[in-house]
Order: sequence, then structure tokens, then C-alpha cells
Amino acid sequence: MIYAVIDTNVWVSSLLTHNDSSPTERIFRLLFKGEIVALYNDEIMAEYEDVLSRKRFSFPQEDVDELLNYIKKNGIHADRAPFNEAMPDEDDRVFLEVSLSWEDSFLVTGNLKHYPKLPKVVTPAELIAKYFSE
Repeated sequence: MIYAVIDTNVWVSSLLTHNDSSPTERIFRLLFKGEIVALYNDEIMAEYEDVLSRKRFSFPQEDVDELLNYIKKNGIHADRAPFNEAMPDEDDRVFLEVSLSWEDSFLVTGNLKHYPKLPKVVTPAELIAKYFSE
């Protein structure tokens, strides 16, 4: 079982893709199979809801609700662990700090440039290749 904070862009990509073998879609399926456990806090959940409910994406609200409810029911609510260095994108600090609060967890993102270079910050493809390759 892998513990991970999933950046919002991964959920957007997984809901937009029509490719079942894409890394973001695989992350989505692994979450629902219980092989990935999402770490989150209230700020992260609020961002998920805000971004995934935007009209420009036109995601069915029932799909958004299903994802959010699943994360709340099956994920782990975690506190933030302070990261005292500058961030390339301060808006994403909460995702990194929640991942730092849980030992042996990952931060999965499609935007590596928004985060400091740390071993725990990985792309969906990197996480899949390292832990879920067939």
C-alpha cells in the first residue's frame, strides 16, 4: 500500500483522459482499488472541490462527489509538517507539507516545477514505474 498526497492536476488529468493506460488514470484506479491511500487535509479537499467543480471542465458533479467522498471515507486526514524553505509555487505548499507529515509517503504531481526537488515528489508515471509496473 502506498500513501500519497495527490496534486489536483493529477485528478484533472485523470478525469479528462480517455486513455485507460495513462499514468493519471492508473493512479485513479489504484486509489479506488485501495492500493494507494490518499493523504489530505481540509485545505486540499477544498481545492479539489473548487477546481474539479469548475464549469470549464464540465466534469459530472456525481463523478466529482464520488472521488471526494471516497477520499474522505478511505483516505487519511493528516496535519501539515512545516517546510521552512521557499517554494517555487507557494499555493502548493499545503500539498508538500501534508506529504511531509506522513513518513514514507509521496506527493504525486504533474507539475514538478512547482515543488522543491525531493525524493518524495514524483510524477504519476514515476510512481507507477517504481511500485506498480507489470
